[in-house]
Amino acid sequence: MRKPTGRLLALIAFGLISCASVALAQTTPAPAAAPAAPASPSAPAPVSPPAPQPDESSAAQIIEVQSRPAVVVKGASSWDDGYKAIMAAIAKARAAALKGNLKESGRPVAAFVDTDDNGFKFEAMVPIEAAPAGALDLGADAKIGATPGGRAIKFQHRGAYDDVDSTYEAITAYLDEKGYDAQNVFVEEYLNDPKGSDDTALAMDIYVFIK
Repeated sequence: MRKPTGRLLALIAFGLISCASVALAQTTPAPAAAPAAPASPSAPAPVSPPAPQPDESSAAQIIEVQSRPAVVVKGASSWDDGYKAIMAAIAKARAAALKGNLKESGRPVAAFVDTDDNGFKFEAMVPIEAAPAGALDLGADAKIGATPGGRAIKFQHRGAYDDVDSTYEAITAYLDEKGYDAQNVFVEEYLNDPKGSDDTALAMDIYVFIK
C-alpha cells in the first residue's frame, strides 16, 4: 500500500498532523481554462457541469459508539506496510484471546493514535464478551483494554484497502463541509477477512469521533 494521500488529508482535518507542510504541498494547481470560442448569435449558452460533491452515500451516520472490552495489541508501521502490520497485530490479538479462553464478540478494529509523514502508531483490538475478573497471561504483546466509545460519524469503505485514499478524501471533505470538530482518534472496523490489501471484497467501516 502506498503512502495514502487521502489518509493524510483526513488526519489534517482531525488535527493530528500539521497542515502547513502537507496541505499546500499536495494541492495541485487547476489547469488554466482554454479561451472560449466566440458563440454564434443563435447558439445556446454553454452549460457548466455541476461541481463534484463528496460522496455522502456512505457517510452521515451519526451514532453513539459503545466501548467494549477487548484484547489489545499495540503496533507501529510505515504507511507502505500499514495493512500488513495491522493484520499481523489483529492476528496476535486473536491468538491472545484464544490463549486466555476469551470469547470474541464482534469484528476486529484498529484505532490510529499517532501519525506523521512516515508512518503511524495504532492499537489493534479484538472485542470480547467480558473482561476477565483477575489477572490473565495473554503473552508479552497483548493486554486487556477497551475499544473507543462516544459520539462518532460512521463512514463505509467497500473495496481494496489499497484504494482507501478516496474514502478518506471524502471524509475530509465531509467534515470540512459540515464543520464537525473531530477528536484526535479514528477507528477502522474490518467487517470481513480479505486475502490482501488488493482484495476488492474488503468491507470496512471508519468511525470518526467528534466533540
